[in-house]
Amino acid sequence: MDDELAVLILAAGQGTRMKSDMAKVLHPLQGRPMLAHVLETARTLRPTRLVVVVGCQADQVQAACDAPDVTFVLQQPQRGTGHAVAQARVALAGFQGTILILYGDVPLIRPSTLSGFLENHTNSGCQLSLLSVDLPDPGAYGRVIRDRKGHLLRVVEARDANPEELAVSEINTGLYAVEAGLLFDLIERLRPNNDQQEYYLTDIIGLAREQGITPAVFKAANPVEGLGINTLDELQWSEEYLKKRAERPTEENDEG
Repeated sequence: MDDELAVLILAAGQGTRMKSDMAKVLHPLQGRPMLAHVLETARTLRPTRLVVVVGCQADQVQAACDAPDVTFVLQQPQRGTGHAVAQARVALAGFQGTILILYGDVPLIRPSTLSGFLENHTNSGCQLSLLSVDLPDPGAYGRVIRDRKGHLLRVVEARDANPEELAVSEINTGLYAVEAGLLFDLIERLRPNNDQQEYYLTDIIGLAREQGITPAVFKAANPVEGLGINTLDELQWSEEYLKKRAERPTEENDEG
């Protein structure tokens, strides 16, 4: 595999559960937009390309986080995470390395965790890897479904899961490492066959398996790092968590 890295951050959503007129990724966390934390973490990996997909309040998001190393692309309308990735094809044209997909509302992930994830992706020889965590109360997160040998079968969104799948505690963080050629081949094959009529990025797992590709899974030690911020209460909790983490920077596995 190519050693080059591109980071693609999905940050187009409005975040209706925040009950705010402000785009979700603009909400301040430790005095900076939530998205700024994800960009800072991404830069520690020294990517050759850094792309952010914007949608809701696109101009404001770009103005708040604009920088010479960032390419912004517009998703309008928003038709799911797979559709968001598709908008980045032109910005990533010609890129042949690994694409790391992050989310603008998942700001607690550590650089060291992402480095471990990428190292595992490279060492596994897989073209597609998923970052997962175990949650005692997985709620609305997509479930990681494995076969009897522990290999990844698919990721099922909670709204589409049956009772047996909902009982699974291992969840999808939404973070992927995918070789560029494979990613956009799979994205082209996505179909909105779900209740929301959206193009789910998670569906690339099943599509890859249809091609004989078994995706790798890297489970983060600290489940907090994979949590998205969806409400103002979760934003406040994250504020307090980051303050505690700054006071105890060496305690990698502390769950706050």
